[in-house]
Amino acid sequence: MSVEKSYLEDFTVGEMATSPGRTVTEADIVMFAALSGDWSELHTNAEYMKNSLFGERIAHGLLILSISYGLALRTRGTPPIDVLAFLGIDNVRFKAPVLIGDTIKVESEVIEARPSESRPRAGILKFKNAVKNQREEDVASWETAVMVSRRLEEK
Repeated sequence: MSVEKSYLEDFTVGEMATSPGRTVTEADIVMFAALSGDWSELHTNAEYMKNSLFGERIAHGLLILSISYGLALRTRGTPPIDVLAFLGIDNVRFKAPVLIGDTIKVESEVIEARPSESRPRAGILKFKNAVKNQREEDVASWETAVMVSRRLEEK
């Protein structure tokens, strides 16, 4: 059975798409702290944070980056992109805190879509991503590059 996928040729520079939303939970923060080893009071001590600049615990920036990367993969819905390799993340900025109970989404713009110079059956896609909360406030931004399959020519 063949699975339908999106290829390099399915993308146009300037194309915009928005992911579904995802609510950040206390469990997300606790699991990320355990996984990363970052038990900073900013994220894990409710009493300490009551008198802080934010007034409550905030999500780890890298947790938000991780969640938003997964959301970015869902911006086009189906079919999924045939990703061959993750090439990198650039220009990461955290602009506002994400609190427990905030719902984030990703608005993604294709900023480059080109054939790979070294792999003829692959292409490079680059995206500019804006992470927004339920109030449409910018909470983070980043750019990413992935290597994707090109559509094979029918013979």
